[in-house]
Amino acid sequence: MGYQKINVELIVFSEEADVVVAELNSAIDRLEDTHTIFGGGIETTPVEHSGTRRKSALQHTLAAGETVTSAVRLAAQKVADAYKKVI
Repeated sequence: MGYQKINVELIVFSEEADVVVAELNSAIDRLEDTHTIFGGGIETTPVEHSGTRRKSALQHTLAAGETVTSAVRLAAQKVADAYKKVI
């Protein structure tokens, strides 16, 4: 008979960690009623937020669209100015 280890990683707000651990322990106790579980435990470790917010793909797309729009407007203005100088 083989065994399989199951790892689960969760990140929660520090204020909610104790409640989440208590609920996970309760869920594991209920699992033990119907399944054989060997060993294990719940470990908590503090994690610091890096402070830098990552842009989503949508934000990158919108920023690129704004850049293109600005470039097209600038090009149109330069063409209009050049046209006025020729005439």
